[in-house]
Amino acid sequence: MGCSLIIVSARLLDPGTGAVLPETAVAVSAGRIVALGGDREIRALADRSTTVVDVRGGVVVPGLVDGHLHPVSGAELTQGLDLSVCTDLESLREVLARAVGELDRGEWLFGWGLDPNVFGDRPVEAAALAPVLDGVPALLQLFDAHSSLASARALELAGIDGPRVFEQSAEIVCDERGRPTGLLLEDAACELVERVAPQPSRAERRDRLAAVLRDMAAAGLTGGHAMDANGDSLALYAELEAAGDLPLRLRVAPWCQPGTDEAGVAALIEQQGMGGDLWRVQGVKLFMDGTIDNGTAWLEHPDRLGDSVQAFWPDPDAYTRAVAQLHAAGVPTATHAIGDAAVRHALDAVEKAQAAGGHMAGDAGGRATRDALGLAARQAVRHRVEHIESVPDDTLRRFAGLGVIASMQPTHCCDFTRADHTDNWSRRLGEERASRAWRCRDLRESGATVVLGSDWPIASFPPLGVMAGARHRRPTRDLTQPPHGPEQALDALDALQGMTTGPAFAAGQEHEEGRLAVGHRADLTVLADNPLTTEATALADLPVLLTVLDGRITHRAQAL
Repeated sequence: MGCSLIIVSARLLDPGTGAVLPETAVAVSAGRIVALGGDREIRALADRSTTVVDVRGGVVVPGLVDGHLHPVSGAELTQGLDLSVCTDLESLREVLARAVGELDRGEWLFGWGLDPNVFGDRPVEAAALAPVLDGVPALLQLFDAHSSLASARALELAGIDGPRVFEQSAEIVCDERGRPTGLLLEDAACELVERVAPQPSRAERRDRLAAVLRDMAAAGLTGGHAMDANGDSLALYAELEAAGDLPLRLRVAPWCQPGTDEAGVAALIEQQGMGGDLWRVQGVKLFMDGTIDNGTAWLEHPDRLGDSVQAFWPDPDAYTRAVAQLHAAGVPTATHAIGDAAVRHALDAVEKAQAAGGHMAGDAGGRATRDALGLAARQAVRHRVEHIESVPDDTLRRFAGLGVIASMQPTHCCDFTRADHTDNWSRRLGEERASRAWRCRDLRESGATVVLGSDWPIASFPPLGVMAGARHRRPTRDLTQPPHGPEQALDALDALQGMTTGPAFAAGQEHEEGRLAVGHRADLTVLADNPLTTEATALADLPVLLTVLDGRITHRAQAL
């Protein structure tokens, strides 16, 4: 047996049971695990071409997978100022002032990660930054990536001087006199300014994407569920793979936006299966609402400002028809649904689609769908709901019954809300609904499969930080602060499963991924210690010793 890689002196952790296996070594060949055993036994399989890595007691787990991220758009959005470090209006103005001082005349200023909580009780509007941004074209992305704040000069260059009507739930926020405040809600509004702003070259975008993916591998990620395929994303993945520069296994879900008709949905179905060895189109992403922070979520009762009262699709029944068409073709859906009404409608749509025929994946989708979904072609379609920030009991209990996967991002709760409910998200919802924040444990205990992710660039991508946040639910900046809803914290094993067995099941790949077993893919993450016994508040700092994708080392710590 010729092995390409052997890992010895390891502790092998089974994420299914949480037990450390008796074996201490792993042998890899042709991208698969071919043997588990003792060090001496596995070393004997090596030949001159084998790379042998002694991890010195490190803990091997199946490769960690981010269940929701945006690699290409994130790489683009995170260029410019990182405004996530700003905690109040004064610190924001200081950061912007320093950057403005380094600009050439007429040069654009870009920022990302802006937390609306820095404005305190003031409205989020460009007037608060006018003394700093006078005459400067600036576009600042808010942390949710569903909204931007444009300076007066940027609005002028984009020709924005009043409200407009959009096909989706988007808005140019205006004051009582009809003048734009600078706040742009949802993509259709934000794109008006983005179109006139300078754009990086394609080569710059490709290099930036490659660098981001390398950083993800160094953080321990071997895979990700990419929730968009906008622009030339797929071509960039293909180029990186051809060059040997794709260090993550990516499953990509293109968007289905409001206004997509039956022919448009059919085109998305035909797209299923496109890809290479390490990336593949698998599923479709839809939006049922926006965000609570912006007042664009869909709630069963308005928020305390009277907002969040409508769906992202002007005709929610059109969304339901799209889900039915995709389900009949065996295509899994992932629906962005944050508010309780949005979550309910997404579950209703899945239930109606299942009742209409309950097709098995591949039965109606043609050769492309069958090829794309592989094993899942012989299983029921696995639909997902993304985010689920606030949900009542009766809706929560439906996930397990319908087999719908709960995809959640616990660090959003940690870093953008507060235990005392003084943050923007909680103030908008009010005490009762804010107390139902990110019900990860309730969903898990109800029998639902819970998949964890970062939604990068909304939150940081290191998977150990995501798992830690699911356990401690405290602000990353200050772990001495009290947790928001500690009763909804996951235990260590559930958090690990949320980034191993959970994503594998969601992708219909549980027979090939998410476990340390002979025949499974050799996607592996090696940590300095056991993540199940490491304290939650220390987990994010646990060193990643080795990352392996498809049997190939994508990250190796200097200590090895």
